[in-house]
Amino acid sequence: MTFILSQSTGQVGTATLNRPDKHNALSHDLVEELIQCLDDFQKAGMRIVVLRAAPEATVWSAGHDINELPLGEDPLQYSDSVEKLLRAIASFPGPVIAMVHGTVWGAAVDLALSCDLIIGDTTCSFAITPANLGLAYNTAGLLHFMHRLPLNLLKEMLFTASPVKAEDAAKWGILNHLTEQSNLETYTYELAQLMLSKSPLVQSTVKEQLRILSQATPLAADMFERIQGLRANVYASEDYKEGIRAFQEKRKPVFKGT
Repeated sequence: MTFILSQSTGQVGTATLNRPDKHNALSHDLVEELIQCLDDFQKAGMRIVVLRAAPEATVWSAGHDINELPLGEDPLQYSDSVEKLLRAIASFPGPVIAMVHGTVWGAAVDLALSCDLIIGDTTCSFAITPANLGLAYNTAGLLHFMHRLPLNLLKEMLFTASPVKAEDAAKWGILNHLTEQSNLETYTYELAQLMLSKSPLVQSTVKEQLRILSQATPLAADMFERIQGLRANVYASEDYKEGIRAFQEKRKPVFKGT
């Protein structure tokens, strides 16, 4: 099965997530196809990329494929396929637009926020869900969220795992633009055409400048080690095992804080 459907019109490439039976969960194979798609778009001279789900999808992406997360070790290492994908989007030389119809869960929120812009319709919502799984989110991901979201909103999303609905997502700046479902594609591709009329050199240079500047804050070695120790306590815990088991058994987890 092809997990990414790609097409191009002019200098705009579109990558469509195509794993409907698993709500576009970010499996290793899907992610590798998407990374390859981005590479192919760059080689073909695509200046803008639109990342989307199929029009009929009610879930943009369910996030990590939970069945692929390892137990007893760090599930979100630098070498994790989703982490590679986020870096590939950040390093793509032109703007990447997430066109969001439907719900966005877990690591897929990180994926959407890694895009340069997010255009959503009234069906969209965003939920960061590690608390549902007993999962220790990685430092890179938290820093990424902190650069995009108000700290109080981020804490509420992490503590409750509750979805932020479309209107609130627009209010808090998760979305660049909120539009009606019937207008989502038109709005997104008109914005892409507007960007195509501007200097590609400026766009690619500014994107890279902002990427470097967003990572410029140093973290003391002892603070990094402290964070890693805190995370290790979580991914080695019984709660993490319980969270994964509960997901696989389609029941609510019973967390004990151990």
